[in-house]
Amino acid sequence: MTEPLSEPLAEPSAEPLKIAYSPCPNDTFVFHAWAHGRVPGAPALDVTFADIDITNGMAERGEFDVLKVSYAVLPWVLDDYALLPCGGALGRGCGPLVLTRQAGEGQRLSGKDLAGKTVAVPSERSTAYLLFRLWAAAEVPGGVGEIKVLPFHAIMPAVRDGEVDAGLVIHEARFTYQNYGLHCLADMGEHWERTTGLPIPLGAIIAKRSLGAERLRELADAARTSVRMAWDDPEASRAYVLEHAQEMDPAVADQHIGLYVNEFTADLGESGYAAVRGLLTRAAAEGLVPPLGPRALDAV
Repeated sequence: MTEPLSEPLAEPSAEPLKIAYSPCPNDTFVFHAWAHGRVPGAPALDVTFADIDITNGMAERGEFDVLKVSYAVLPWVLDDYALLPCGGALGRGCGPLVLTRQAGEGQRLSGKDLAGKTVAVPSERSTAYLLFRLWAAAEVPGGVGEIKVLPFHAIMPAVRDGEVDAGLVIHEARFTYQNYGLHCLADMGEHWERTTGLPIPLGAIIAKRSLGAERLRELADAARTSVRMAWDDPEASRAYVLEHAQEMDPAVADQHIGLYVNEFTADLGESGYAAVRGLLTRAAAEGLVPPLGPRALDAV
């Protein structure tokens, strides 16, 4: 639960909407104003913090009114949930990385070195893993070996300590992996952008269709306003961001926000929707996800 304000601006008579998003800086930055009742006329929120693997499962079970999930899980949940056109994570130069222990001096690893190896991933329904599978199909002859699901903060230590051969990492790990003595074998986002020309879809905000079209539009407006309020006064959210950032260095938190909160967070726009459709269409063609219906991603 978020702490109440003495004079909340959210709707006083409405039952709070149950929402779950991650404690990562981009989510707490984006939702700070809304979660603290500072978006005029927006519904009150009952906030739960959860790792992306947990929220993906919540969506598949139809739990909560609003959720931050992986774009990769959309084909399984869009009958019950609608994609909101704002609030999520999509951009350029922000893709997941495949990390290994440092290569020997003068040695450069490539995708073929992962053949038959154990790889830790943050969720089997994550966008990171979907991008990884598309990359591995082209770059890892014979495919990787065992896939091990770990919380994203446990992946780099597992690679460093030799518990797994490689790890697929997201979020602020792209700024900190060298602190663990790790080597970036491949950038999934770079591969995606190079082969498609599209931005990289990562995390989506979804809301229950049963709330109704008018309510869904209100939620989209509230999310968009919360983003803009965060940009207008970044210091307002700093304490909230750092409180939930798992002892992250404030400078890293700022880098994280700067990379993952961008124009697509305020509005997916034409290229954002093209990226989401492109990812899920390509994945469906490879048999990795169910095909989408023709209007499944229609904006609210």
